Amino acid sequence: MSLCVLLPGIAAAQGEPLLMSAPWAGLACDAWNAEPALTEQLVDSGWVKNDAKRGFKVLQIYRTDCADSPRVELRIAEQAGKARCTYGGGVETAKLDSDVDYLMHAETARWQEMGRGEYGPMRAMMFGRLQFEGPMLEAMGNMGPFESFLLLVGKVPGGATACPGRP
Repeated sequence: MSLCVLLPGIAAAQGEPLLMSAPWAGLACDAWNAEPALTEQLVDSGWVKNDAKRGFKVLQIYRTDCADSPRVELRIAEQAGKARCTYGGGVETAKLDSDVDYLMHAETARWQEMGRGEYGPMRAMMFGRLQFEGPMLEAMGNMGPFESFLLLVGKVPGGATACPGRP
């Protein structure tokens, strides 16, 4: 007889975090920091400096088909000349600033397609596969890094057979 404990955000079968759960966001934060297209190009373009003088930008993401699941948050700040993820987990920023922060959501299957590189951010938004709120012109000027961010979904292990629960 086996005993299986299901923790919020942990896929029981795989022992890996559920896609877009708080534990997954922590791994995504680490993956961000290992990706030069994000850490370097977002400094070079000035993206990371557009932070409303708070010292960080916020990206909140979630799976549209997981209606009762909480969003997760990545916080990005300039540190030592790089755009570094300084926090990945549950939402801590109650109100996003639409001039500097981002909210993105898509159905699980769409996140997985983007994570596999089947299409990039322009096609995803044009065909309504990725819902996006935030500074659109800023995002348009950073398509390379934006695509690298979407590819993180495919690089960071995450189970998608269940929706992340609320803690």
